[in-house]
Amino acid sequence: MTDQQPNKPNSPDRKPNQGSKGPGGPNGPTPPPGQPGPPRASRGQFGWLLIAAVAMLLFIAFQTLGPPRTEMKWSEFAAAYNEGTTNNPVLTDIVLTPTAINATRQAVNDTQPVHIRVVINPQALDTTKQQLNELTKGNYKERGPSVWNELLSPGFLLLLGFFVFIWIMIARGLRGAGGAGGMLGNFGKSRHRVLAKEQTGVTFADVAGVDEAKEEVQEIVQFLKNPKRFTKIGGRIPRGVLLVGEPGCGKTLLAKAIAGEADVPFFSISGSDFVEMFVGVGASRVRDLFKQAKDAAPCIIFLDEIDAVGRRRGGGFTTGGHDEREQTLNAILVEMDGFASGDGVIVIAATNRADVLDPALIRPGRFDRQIVVPLPDVVGRLEILKVHANKVKLGPNVDLERLARVTPMFSGADLAAIINEAAISATLAGKDFVEQEDLEEARDKIRFGRAKKSRVREVEENKLTAYHEAGHAILQAMLSDADPLHKVTIIPRGQFGGATFSMPEKDRMGYSLKWIKATMRVVCGGRIAEEIAMGDVSSGAAQDISQATQLARAMVLEWGMSEKLGFVRYAGNDTRDSFLPEKDYSDETARIIDEEIRKLATDAYADAERLIEDNWDKVVAVAEALLKHETLSVEEVRLLMRGESLDRPTVSDLIEAEARKQNPPRQSKPRTDYDKGIDPGMLPSPA
Repeated sequence: MTDQQPNKPNSPDRKPNQGSKGPGGPNGPTPPPGQPGPPRASRGQFGWLLIAAVAMLLFIAFQTLGPPRTEMKWSEFAAAYNEGTTNNPVLTDIVLTPTAINATRQAVNDTQPVHIRVVINPQALDTTKQQLNELTKGNYKERGPSVWNELLSPGFLLLLGFFVFIWIMIARGLRGAGGAGGMLGNFGKSRHRVLAKEQTGVTFADVAGVDEAKEEVQEIVQFLKNPKRFTKIGGRIPRGVLLVGEPGCGKTLLAKAIAGEADVPFFSISGSDFVEMFVGVGASRVRDLFKQAKDAAPCIIFLDEIDAVGRRRGGGFTTGGHDEREQTLNAILVEMDGFASGDGVIVIAATNRADVLDPALIRPGRFDRQIVVPLPDVVGRLEILKVHANKVKLGPNVDLERLARVTPMFSGADLAAIINEAAISATLAGKDFVEQEDLEEARDKIRFGRAKKSRVREVEENKLTAYHEAGHAILQAMLSDADPLHKVTIIPRGQFGGATFSMPEKDRMGYSLKWIKATMRVVCGGRIAEEIAMGDVSSGAAQDISQATQLARAMVLEWGMSEKLGFVRYAGNDTRDSFLPEKDYSDETARIIDEEIRKLATDAYADAERLIEDNWDKVVAVAEALLKHETLSVEEVRLLMRGESLDRPTVSDLIEAEARKQNPPRQSKPRTDYDKGIDPGMLPSPA
């Protein structure tokens, strides 16, 4: 297993109140940008709360201040009525309703009148009416059901108050979540963030390794600061700038630097923030974003990961009807094309999939510039390492230039992670600064994973791994067209049992045929060496097989390096948006492609097998040294290939030395006869 991997070349809703005096205008202090202000209750909410409170107070007063109420049975009601006389009745104002008999009991002995209520069965209304008529001789009134009596009943009023309270609470929450439009209105509002110059903490001084891209975005900042300088001879502001590059190369960092340098509002939003579960929400948010941007012009809109909504229309699988992503894209196209030259709004977008963007989006007039943010070269990597190394303490033996040379194809994010991991490792080890070995270990950890030094392997498995990595190392050192060997180890890392590291002498913009063939032979060396040494093969060469196959397939399908198929590209375009792979050749051509791929892999295996057999003694020497020392540098490998031996302690010696440091032997004084329990005047026993 080697470290070679097959890689193809490659708003604010309102403006600040300008007329207010003091730090916050007439309404108090203004919150910092990007932070919500204190919640404020509207007058409508207070009005409803006041009405509910007054209604409850009136109900309580009505219940408390009115005459007392009591319920009776029919027998008690009849007895009370019979107590009175015609001139001095006890019960008056008798009213019959479908559900009850209501009456008023007159005051007796300075007591208050009492309302009497006799609950009746509505189904026995006729019988009750007859009994009441006989009792009172027709001295009563009959009324139908009263709506107000039901509405003013205590149970109904309590239920009504409960629902009014719930409704007020829900309305208040919706207004708090959605502003003036409530929760439903909030779905159509843009979810952007407004970054001020002080909030980002990033300037162009923090961006390294991408000088050309930095110069182009600096022009945007200069135009925003002094637009008349460019427009006096007829030039116009670019309407859009598209940042294209691999993940971790610094696209978002460039955007933050623009926000840190320009004294204009910076609207930041991700492409995925436009899409919601409701159809049409994305387009509404686009319109809202651009409306606020025009109100705050001059300003910058930054759309991160624009491929989430900007993919080519009409491709892939659709369920019919309106596609939410396409509606959002159409809204972006209309808003960008509708700008006037004096709007002062620049749209900056970032993506690592420019090949899938819609052609209408990236045409001149919308995104006028496409700025490529590439992987840094060795000089750029050194500059990036220096920027991040300023934040940590480095030891005197640190060589950042060497680290930059052994990190080909590393992005700026990877290099920042190396410095951070090295600082963490040095801290855990109790060091006062970061040393070169910490940086080397961090580099290996980022690429392959953490070293599993505590893992105990079987003797046979350890031997198989040693011969596997020795096969890689010998071919890496012998083949001049391959990358130079850096070191080899059998310490497990991540999902790999061992690793052979190379140190490219230069950065490659493309791959030559000689380098590809040499690399394919290097990756075959591990399987061949373990088969000769162990008489068996294992699954440990899976990554090597995959790498060799990918290189052979790219040679045939993309790079025109097949003698039979010639200078023709057979690989389809991007097929990740469709369910069926693209195939523009016949079945006979497909058969030839398979044969050519197999032939390239077979030839590489045969050549590697011949080299391993001719230099088997060197493979054995390196494998035996790996079993003793676990890790070998390129100088030690070349020393073993010349037939010399290594003069350094083995892993067992180092473990024993470390154990002696932790548990030093005790220094004891010579023991006397008294210490031995023998009296000085006694002689030892002959026994």
